[in-house]
Amino acid sequence: MTEPVTANEADAEAADALAASTSEASLRRSEERSRAIEDQIAKDPSVFRMLTGDRPTGHLHIGHYFGSILNRVRLQDAGVETLVLIADYQVITDRDGTGPIRERVHSLVTDYLSVGIDPARTTIFTHSAIPALNQLMLPFLSLVSDSELYRNPTVKAEHDATGGRPMSGLLLTYPVHQAADILFCKANLVPVGKDQLPHLEQTRVVARRFDERYGRVDPHEPVFPQAEALLSSGSLILGMDGTKMSKSKGNTIELRMTADETAKVIKRAVTDSDRFITFDPVNRPEVSNLLTLAGLCADRDPAEIAAEIGDGGGGGLKKYLTEALNEKLAPVRARRLELEADPGHIEAVLREGNQRANAIADATLAEVREAMGMVY
Repeated sequence: MTEPVTANEADAEAADALAASTSEASLRRSEERSRAIEDQIAKDPSVFRMLTGDRPTGHLHIGHYFGSILNRVRLQDAGVETLVLIADYQVITDRDGTGPIRERVHSLVTDYLSVGIDPARTTIFTHSAIPALNQLMLPFLSLVSDSELYRNPTVKAEHDATGGRPMSGLLLTYPVHQAADILFCKANLVPVGKDQLPHLEQTRVVARRFDERYGRVDPHEPVFPQAEALLSSGSLILGMDGTKMSKSKGNTIELRMTADETAKVIKRAVTDSDRFITFDPVNRPEVSNLLTLAGLCADRDPAEIAAEIGDGGGGGLKKYLTEALNEKLAPVRARRLELEADPGHIEAVLREGNQRANAIADATLAEVREAMGMVY
């Protein structure tokens, strides 16, 4: 068992790790490793356990669908053991209340099932129902300093955006809570975007420090694995106003919307004054965003769609996108209507997922307590 590092040494280690996780060279390594992981999944998916999830702050939209949800279904169907976290406790990291939390949690589960997530193969669970997961926060918090928490990009951005408003302790410790999410189930694979790599690195730091400080009976087998990033290859879809897609901005198309509601939202979408449609992400971001979305729906090259629409203008583009998106989502919406008619099934899926997650969390906490000498 090694001696614990000092606070200054820990801060230096964390700073180096954070800098490394965001450097260009590190991003290239992460991309290369992601490709290697995909090859491993094709050969033997059973070596991976994947953790992913969402905050229930609203309803899932097409940004989630194309950006992450379809990839979850793909990995599940490939045979990767999958856990999907509904991070209900994280709703209050930056909010004064939970809002209609029950409705939103049930809506998330309904969306998950409607797009193809199979509760027989994927464990769907909530933060608040897994006491042992949250108890891991206590020993994990002892492994990090306040200064490295403040350096976390998400915490720093939220702090800068508060305008002087005090930051909650839960928001400050958000990176550690996320580490507990990943480590409670010993996930070794986490799908992330490039901007989330620092969070995963913080998790890796916590895992290493725990083993350095407490060790275990077999020093060659650490308590926690070093979780790896599977970088998302999904396209970034902007909102219908040309800015970042956000539930708070009201610029999204939710999966639960009807075909008519979808058409109305797309009709209001921002384009530009040039009638001839071209795919030019740099100079025509709004038009190109709609073309990218159309390409994802129709499984076609956006430039090819642009050439086909030509001088049909924004109206022609919006008509094409409306038809393509409604066709793409038609089976999802049909399945969603069936699920909404059976709320008992949604509750049963969540109850069974929570039971499975609790069994995993209890076993991990028992192992942690043993490593810390806290079994009495």
